[in-house]
Amino acid sequence: MSAKRVSLALDDVNIVPGGIVPLPSPARLKKELPMTQKARATVVAGRQAIREILSGHGHRLVIFVGPCSIHDPKAALEYARRLAALQKQLPDEVLLVMRVYFEKPRTNTGWRGMITEPTPGNGFEMERGLRLARQLLLEINKLGVPAATEFLDPIVPQYIADLVSWGAIGARTSASQTHRQMASGLSMPVGIKNGTDGSIKTAVDGIQAARSCQAFLGIDDNGIAAVAHTRGNPWTHLVLRGGKKPNCDRRSIAQAIRLLDQVDGISNQSGYPTPVIVDASHGNSGKDPVKQIEVCLTVVEQVVAGNCRIVGLMIEGNSKSGNQPISRRLRYGVSITDPCLGWGQTKALLRKISRMLTFRP
Repeated sequence: MSAKRVSLALDDVNIVPGGIVPLPSPARLKKELPMTQKARATVVAGRQAIREILSGHGHRLVIFVGPCSIHDPKAALEYARRLAALQKQLPDEVLLVMRVYFEKPRTNTGWRGMITEPTPGNGFEMERGLRLARQLLLEINKLGVPAATEFLDPIVPQYIADLVSWGAIGARTSASQTHRQMASGLSMPVGIKNGTDGSIKTAVDGIQAARSCQAFLGIDDNGIAAVAHTRGNPWTHLVLRGGKKPNCDRRSIAQAIRLLDQVDGISNQSGYPTPVIVDASHGNSGKDPVKQIEVCLTVVEQVVAGNCRIVGLMIEGNSKSGNQPISRRLRYGVSITDPCLGWGQTKALLRKISRMLTFRP
């Protein structure tokens, strides 16, 4: 019986042949899909407006609303047009920012988002995904709608971050050193979510780390491996998304604020106590999209009652309600990840929130 041959390879043992595929540099992609004057103006205005709200100087409530994830650029652009039209109709009480989420963290396996797999179920085409993501962000910003996204892969921001007005570090990555370091160098305000188990301290620790000077490995605009040295991001803040139980009620929010205040004296560089944004989906609604309505109204009631530390809401909404499994024939405007609130209900909810806010003290 002959002995099995032992491979002498030391590198790329588990990489398939030809499995390392070069990407265009961020500079090249930006040259092919350049920033426009209108898009730049939207990003600048969006970031400034969000900073004002976070600092306590803005009177509006910021509402991040849109699909759980983007898989159809055409449907996403149609949703952005609806938001642009609605923003013009609403009283000057809310700032609408569209959720444009291209990356999905996974506890186990599943579709990882449009950048990784632009055609769901059809393999990994990351170069195409990056192009589609940048093109869509350009089109959305041209409409005057600021964009928000969750950053997952630390290389992706070099390709699209110039078109993003607000960033998120999600519940599955808020404890990650890599993502805290990345947040410290991002150029826009960044919300850090509490952990999937509901741990707020995880997010508070992440806020402190992201506000500090950091150094980490990444790539530069030419795609060359580099060390990024950061100043720290003073505009990091807390996003409450629930956990094993909701944390959108008065008591839970008060507890979160007390925990933030214990560390703010050392770490807050913005001159204003760290604010709170409430995600109406996920653990706060039990992933029942209709329950987002109740969560939002509960939170807005707290704002109207005088809680100025609550500065925003997040709503998962799409053209049509619910969700659908990935298949060859996807229904237009329906989520393929978490179930979303349909446009009709979302529009009615945003109008009601605006009316409620007119009664603030």
